[in-house]
Amino acid sequence: KMARELMKKGFYAGSGYQMVWARDLNTFIELSCDEYDVDVIRENLLMFFHFQQVNGELLDGYVPREAFDWDDPHTYESTTAPGHLGFKNTVETDQETSLIQAIAKYVLKTNDRSILEEKVVGKTVYQRLVIALDYLQRERYSEKYGLFTGATTFDWGDVQVEGGAVVDIDENTHWSIDIYDNAMLLIALKDMMNLARDPEDLKRWKRLHSTIRANVRKYLWDAEQNKFIPHIYLDGSPFPHDFDENAIHYHGGTAVAIEAGLLSNQEIAAVLQQMKKNVELSGAPSIGLTVYPPYPKEVLAKNVSAPYQYQNGGDWTWFGGRMIQQLIAYGFVAEAYELAHPMYARVLKNDGFFEWYTKEGAPQGSAEFKGSAGVLAKSISMFQEWARENK
Repeated sequence: KMARELMKKGFYAGSGYQMVWARDLNTFIELSCDEYDVDVIRENLLMFFHFQQVNGELLDGYVPREAFDWDDPHTYESTTAPGHLGFKNTVETDQETSLIQAIAKYVLKTNDRSILEEKVVGKTVYQRLVIALDYLQRERYSEKYGLFTGATTFDWGDVQVEGGAVVDIDENTHWSIDIYDNAMLLIALKDMMNLARDPEDLKRWKRLHSTIRANVRKYLWDAEQNKFIPHIYLDGSPFPHDFDENAIHYHGGTAVAIEAGLLSNQEIAAVLQQMKKNVELSGAPSIGLTVYPPYPKEVLAKNVSAPYQYQNGGDWTWFGGRMIQQLIAYGFVAEAYELAHPMYARVLKNDGFFEWYTKEGAPQGSAEFKGSAGVLAKSISMFQEWARENK
């Protein structure tokens, strides 16, 4: 009920964030469709395409011009949407895939396939999704590994470990490959298969999906340790030679990898035990623990998060809730039920869906973070559906 009430407030990511983000919207759009005017939701989705760049690149999101009040030298303008400004954290490679997933969820929820034929600045939405994937293949693809690339961040995060421009590619950036970006792509490609009407398009998405899936298993999955390698570096690591980055577990990317169908039930059971052990060792409040162990401050830039802060080992319901969803989906219902309770309890205790939590359980960031509300509400719906089917 709390999550549904929050959805009635609109599409901003949360209190203190007067912006609409693709990566956030993707995780609460289904609940939003239940509680908000779907015509308005449709217009919000279409707004992203007014800011699509000539090369096909999509942005993180947009903000009403009058609400732009932060320091960002790289805002984007659109002559067809003069009342808004666009923005992008260029270290990420999940903007295009997040919006594809959000569009697919909207279509499935509302049965409104007409949005795919809606023209925005001379191209249909489906065409714009295609050129977004063209951009990724052209600009963020490693021929050597057959996988997609991005800056070196903490798991799914948008802060590069070298500092510098922090959320933007700069001279400090070390290009790398990680599980989160490629798992998000696999989910988006499955969505494109469902959205495609042209048989040739369908073949293209199937081929690319097959290639990416095989290369993720070949290069990123560590079968001996039953975990994903944090990064493959294209031209050198940002870390000292004696730093063992593969000792770090990426919980968020692993949850998304399970959603992408990359792990067997036996492998899910193995990573789940690792996650539970990591939560216990860290003292974190829930399965939302981002990474473990966190990156020590001595290997990071001075302006990057210290251990157990923000994306470097903070506890994020936004991804913990996705792990709960996947545990239910793959039949680990008892484990999901146990692990979900700390996340539900703190929403009630703190009277809000906070962005993240410290190791001590102190709420941080936005108190109305819709991403957290969306993933928790969906997990509750999945529990309820399971209960109905297993009376």
